[in-house]
Amino acid sequence: IENHSGSDWGILFGSQLEGIVVEMQDPQVGVKGSDQKLNVTTIPHVIADIKVWMTGNFLLLNSDKSAHVFGTMLVAYGYIYPLQNHKKLVMSNDTSLYRFQTPYFWPAQKWVPEDSDYAIYLAKRNIRKKGMLEPYEQVHYNHLHEWLNHKWDFIVMQATEQYKAGKERKKADRVVFDCQERAYWIVNRPPRQTHSALDCGPERLIDPNKDEVTGQYNIFYQQAIMRSKVKSSVSLGALVKYITTYKNHDAFLAPCLPSNPWQTDNDSYWTLNMRRVDVPTKMRVERWSFSLFELLSDLRGRDDFKIFLKKEFSGENLAFWEAAEELKWGTASSMSTKAETIFKTFLAPGAPRWINIDGRTMGLTVKGLEHPHRYVLEAAQTHVFLLMKKDTFFRYLKSPVYKDIQKKARNPEPHNFSPNQLEQNSLNRGVGIHPIILWQQEEEEKAKAAAASAPVDVKAMMSKIDRKK
Repeated sequence: IENHSGSDWGILFGSQLEGIVVEMQDPQVGVKGSDQKLNVTTIPHVIADIKVWMTGNFLLLNSDKSAHVFGTMLVAYGYIYPLQNHKKLVMSNDTSLYRFQTPYFWPAQKWVPEDSDYAIYLAKRNIRKKGMLEPYEQVHYNHLHEWLNHKWDFIVMQATEQYKAGKERKKADRVVFDCQERAYWIVNRPPRQTHSALDCGPERLIDPNKDEVTGQYNIFYQQAIMRSKVKSSVSLGALVKYITTYKNHDAFLAPCLPSNPWQTDNDSYWTLNMRRVDVPTKMRVERWSFSLFELLSDLRGRDDFKIFLKKEFSGENLAFWEAAEELKWGTASSMSTKAETIFKTFLAPGAPRWINIDGRTMGLTVKGLEHPHRYVLEAAQTHVFLLMKKDTFFRYLKSPVYKDIQKKARNPEPHNFSPNQLEQNSLNRGVGIHPIILWQQEEEEKAKAAAASAPVDVKAMMSKIDRKK
């Protein structure tokens, strides 16, 4: 069964998978259950020999490994649940105890576990545990408390009533229900960085007998038909060209020059490829020629591009592109101020660095700046990017500026360390530079560049000189 494809597993989902679980619970031929003690409480209908029953009743499950895979699937989807280790949604090879989940909690039920239900469960668990929740549960609890703050009193009231009703049950029934409920929420709200089987498992929201599925497929096919199509030969040719271009720059296909710092503990590679190093490597300069996106993504390449634009007296397009990026990734509090500055600098009539874009894009952008948001400059930024891509970028690649940086670029020789040198490198491993320090250095450089490019007030300078005299 472990060699079955995803389509084979799909046959088992839905009613057929539930049919197997129902057969496993048959009192005559199903898995035998017994009363077992959990701590000091006797739990009824506990099962322990699930894999033995599977190998004896299914031809597909003719080995212990196959039965283990199928049992793990049943645990992951919540059809059976462990009584002790809830967070481990796999079939253990030890003598762990399991119970069948009540059908009310089966994943095939056509209802969605809502945040309010989960909040009631966490609030009830918080009352029972006196505030000692699991770390991931505490994170979810705090988030839901903030998200559902408008009806938190109702949630706490419901949780309190359910807690009081649970205390009136017999202890064994109370323990069983708590385990059932906790197992259900572990499946549907797993801890962070934990894979959930329901992300790609049985669909609980769509009934195959309804017309909704057909409607959804129709929408998908309509969207597919509207997409632009190219011949297979053209798309494959583009893929081959891309792979050929980036082949020597792929860390999985080409060696890391001069050496991989994670393997040799030598940080020469990082030193040679710092974000704003004076003399870049040949590989880095070559990558700039692949596309304008590669050039602008590299801060060192962008600085070189600025030198070329300054000589061409056409730096306003790149300045606007950078300002749009800063608005897109900046803080929300500074958004209005930055938008107003961008408008006065690049878009307003008579602006000092006015950019030439078409009237329709200008109208949409200016209208959007009345209520600025992060992506208000998206259309204008794309227009400016395409202008630089079609004209300025190719002139830069032919310019003396780019050819000069190509000549100066470094070509590091590969390191060949002996085992003794590698051991010595590991002992002398450097601490490295913290990203916060690099960020602070970049901000200082930006402030200096902004101060240097600011217009000089001649009257203020003259009055300052007169005062000194």
